[in-house]
Order: sequence, then C-alpha cells, then structure tokens
Amino acid sequence: MSNNTYNAKSITVLEGLEAVRKRPAMYIGSTGERGLHHLVYEVVDNSIDEALAGYCSCINVIIHSDNSITVIDNGRGIPVDIHPKEGRPALEVVMTTLHAGGKFESGTYRVSGGLHGVGISVVCALSEWLEVEVKRDGYVWKQRYERGKKVTELERGEPTEETGTKIRFKPDAVIFNTIEWNYDTISQRLKELAYLNKGLLITLKDENSGKEEEFIFEGGIVAFVENLNKNKKVLHSPIYISKESEGMSLEVCIQYNEGYTENVLSFANNINTIEGGTHLIGFRSSLTKVFNEQARILKLLKENEANLEGEDIREGLTAVVSIKLTNPEFEGQTKTKLGNPEVRTFVESAISERLSEYFAKEKDTARTILQKVITAARAREAARKAREAVRKVASESIMLPGKLADCQEKDPRKSELYIVEGPSAGGSAKQGRDRRFQAILPLRGKILNVEKSTLARSLSSEEILAIITALGTGIGDSFDLSKLRYHYVIIMTDADIDGAHLRTLLLTFFYRYMRPLIENGHIYIAQPPLYLVRKGNIERYAYNDQELKSIISEIGEDNIVVQRYKGLGEMNPEQLWQTTMNPETRIMLKVTLEDAERAEALFTLLMGEEVEPRRKFIEEHALHVRNLDI
Repeated sequence: MSNNTYNAKSITVLEGLEAVRKRPAMYIGSTGERGLHHLVYEVVDNSIDEALAGYCSCINVIIHSDNSITVIDNGRGIPVDIHPKEGRPALEVVMTTLHAGGKFESGTYRVSGGLHGVGISVVCALSEWLEVEVKRDGYVWKQRYERGKKVTELERGEPTEETGTKIRFKPDAVIFNTIEWNYDTISQRLKELAYLNKGLLITLKDENSGKEEEFIFEGGIVAFVENLNKNKKVLHSPIYISKESEGMSLEVCIQYNEGYTENVLSFANNINTIEGGTHLIGFRSSLTKVFNEQARILKLLKENEANLEGEDIREGLTAVVSIKLTNPEFEGQTKTKLGNPEVRTFVESAISERLSEYFAKEKDTARTILQKVITAARAREAARKAREAVRKVASESIMLPGKLADCQEKDPRKSELYIVEGPSAGGSAKQGRDRRFQAILPLRGKILNVEKSTLARSLSSEEILAIITALGTGIGDSFDLSKLRYHYVIIMTDADIDGAHLRTLLLTFFYRYMRPLIENGHIYIAQPPLYLVRKGNIERYAYNDQELKSIISEIGEDNIVVQRYKGLGEMNPEQLWQTTMNPETRIMLKVTLEDAERAEALFTLLMGEEVEPRRKFIEEHALHVRNLDI
C-alpha cells in the first residue's frame, strides 16, 4: 500500500517571488505573446500613475535588439531610502515583494491603475534580468536583479538634479513561449494611453526596425473619438463631458455617425475595461434617460408612444468613457471589469446633468441625433422579432439549419464548426471530416455586408440566420457565450479573391455582433494549401510561394507537375482532410483582437460606405499583396 501521508511536511511554501515564476499565468494572464506584452504595460502603468499624480510629463519606451525593453519617465523616482519595517532600500522591497508599493496609501497616489501592488515585482520575477536606475534625492541610484532576486546592492552614482525612473528588462525565455516584442501591439497601447492622458508625451523606438513614433494628444479623448470615426460620415461635432468629485474624475466624449453599430470604449484609471462595469452601466442608463426626456421636450415622441430603448440610442454611437478614481475595485489582476457601485451613481448624475445642459443649448444637434435614434426605433420591432425567432430556434437542436451537418460530440469544448464556402467545398468537407467532432455549415454565396445594413436587415439574411442558429449564442445584447455549441469556429474559404472577400464579410459579422467569440479565442481561419506538387509517386503540398520554391528545389525541377488550387472543391475529400482538417497536420490561424481602435477603423475602411479612403488604402498596400488572383 502506498504512503498517502498528508501532513505539515506536504505543504510547500514558495518564498519571495517563486510563486510568480511557478504560476505566471495567474499574474499576467498567459505565457504567450499577450502575457509578454503585459509586462511592459505594467512598467508603463507605473509611469502613467506618476503622470496622473502630476509629476511626470514624458515617457520613453525603447525596444532593444537583444529583446530587452526600456521604459523611462521623468516622475519622482522610486524611493531609495531604507524601509522602516523591512530594513532595506524601498526600491528593493518594491522590486522583490508582492503587494509592496506606494498605492495602498491614499496620500501617495490619488489615482492609480496598479492598485494590487504586484506589477513591477512580477515583471522582475519573470525577467532573465532587470536593471533599474532611479534619479532622486540628488543622485543616480542603480541596482540589478535576475529572475526576481537582487544580484547587486543598491549603488549611489553621480549627482543629478533630475528625477525619474529608468527600467530595462529582458523577459525570461524559460517562462515565455516567445520573447520577441510586437512593435504594433505596443504602439497601439501607448497611443491609447496618450489619448487618455491629454498632453502627456509618449515616445516609442525600435532599434531593430528603426521605427520611431511620438504620441501626444492635446485633444485627449475628443481626438480619440474623432479617430475612431475617421472614414465615417458623422452627424455632429464631438460632445465632450467632464466632471470631478472627491475621489473621482470622469471624461466622456460622444459622437454619432450614419452607421448602424455601436462602438463604445470604456476605461478605468487608463485600464481598458473590455468587460465594462459600473461606469459603462451608468453611462448607458443616463444616455437612455436623457434621450427620452429630450425626445419628449422636442415633441419628437408623442405622449402615447413608447420610450426609446437603449439599443435604439446606441445605433451609430461612438464614445469613450474614462473614469479615474482613488479606490477602484477591479475583477482580478487583469482588470477587465469595474465593480465600484458608487461609480454608477456618479456617472449617471454627471451625464444626465451635462448632456441635458448641452442639448438645451444645441437643439439642432439634439434633433439630428434623435431623428436617427427614432428611425432606429422604428426598425427595432422587426429586429426584435427576428432575434426572438433566432433565440427560439437556437435553443431547439431539432430545428438547427437543414444545411448543417452536425457532429456527434455533445461537449462544445471538443467540437468544431467549419463554415465553408459553397456547396462543392461543403460536400468535400462533409465527406472528408471526422464526423465525431467536426460539423460543417456550407454557405451559399456571399453573406450580407453587415457594415452597411441595419440589424433588422442582417437578421433577415438566411445565411446569417444559419450561422447564428448553428452557434446557439444569440447576438448583440442577447449574446450568451455559455451557449456556444462549438468552441472552435473555423472559417474555411477558397484561396482566391472571392474567398478573401467572404472571410472579410464573416469577420465583419463576428466583430460587429459576436465580438466575444473573437475576444475569447474561438474564431480560426483554415489554411488550405495553394499548390499540389507531383513527381512520380511523390506528392507534396505548398501553402505559399516560398514553400513551393523550396519543394521544387528539394525534389528537382524535372518531370514535376504543379497544380494551383483555385478552390476547395478541387480537392477530393481525402486531400481536404489531409491538408486542411486533420488536427494532426492542419495549419490554422487564430483570430485575435489586440486593439479595438485599429480593428474598428479597418472594418469601417474595408466594408463601409466611403469609397475614397478604401481606394487610398488599396493603392498604399498594393505592392505588399501576395497570391494575387488575376
């Protein structure tokens, strides 16, 4: 009989920052690219906190050729004097101890994004090495750490009258899947922070590519909203609202466009609260209240007419809601949802007061917006009936779309849905799939471009209804991720211009009406091969031109036959399984959403009404096109 003794000796105590290295995902979300970039955000957030406190006006970020990264600010500098309780420099305490920092005492930082106090110590723990240089108290102070432990004592260097903190660190390759920084990912986050902190200068430099950018927006979130609405036909100038009270500061900017989708970004202490929270609830409820009041005042709604609803009011709305508060209550270290109940009351009151004042002065603007909203309300009933039908059908498995070839597996976590272009490819996919866990939904032709359509019209599309029904989640406000029938939703289209167009239409639909599918990593794009290379009994597949050249070079150029696949239907079921559907050999791209602003702009540009910006985009990127189908 084995010894199953469970006593005090069985308990492992992880000292210092060992817990962070043991379970890094608990602190930064993942050890992939997203978690890697979370490290630099934690360091930058500390500098932003200094800016919020009024002590920092400039932040510089440098990506080095050795994959280390430097963040420099001109704030007060991390304290270096001896900590009274720990008996060692405060800098060392901050760098090597979880929940140690200046953000637990209200007198140090009035507003902060990193109130858990784990940020910089986690960065230190997950770095191969970290070097810090502090300018304060008349001198330059330096110290080095490796994997969360100090390797040098704090050294006092040359005299200086400047203040600030410089941190350079190299992520630990033992911890992360990759330690290569994505310039665009960092650039977009820094740009976002510059929007949210009016007048703050943030620079980014990449030593590898030579790229350099400088972000400073004196217009703040007004400039942010204007950029979000770039290439859209707007109905009015941005409406800016701000209000402060003890412990809270609110900024809101609102602008309507002629489109049909809502794009509201919410932030708490500069953190992008992608799951919303009390500030977003307060914003939406006050908007509904004010618009109904104004519709009655301007007699655009009669006494016997029903009130406008939230979905009416949010059609075509672009807004940024930014709250800064002393004691935020975030859900978890990743801080994606704000929970402070007092914030809702504050935001509701501020919006109701300031927006009512604005509309009282700007009646023409109020009338323009309300006319659009009331038009949306007239279409609402038809859309609601369509949604109810979708909800009902989605809840009854016996009423799944007739064209859907479902799988046998009932556990969504093990199930895959291939959305396939055309009946020919659909037939091959149905024959070639593993029916135990792979379902096939063939589409007939292109789906509706939802960027140019109302919700009611979108829900009248047979192909869109088939997708919604097959997935089972509902859409928009009624979307429920827990009802997703397949955790892998795979777009499989031809490798030509028509296939690319269908992919874009599908991604636009998912982005507009089922965004959580993208945010939670459920959408994938299949990568079928472009070529089949034959030489005698040898058959090889190439997924791009470079692979084709490599294969030809490897097997020789004599007596070879190269077949260029124009469509999935050209493959027999066995080939389609072997190259594109077999989990053991297939290649798939996961669709991610790192930056909402960039995605919003791109979908608007590619699928919206404005032709000229799209033409300009095509001209600028024409030379970078690969596999052009002519």
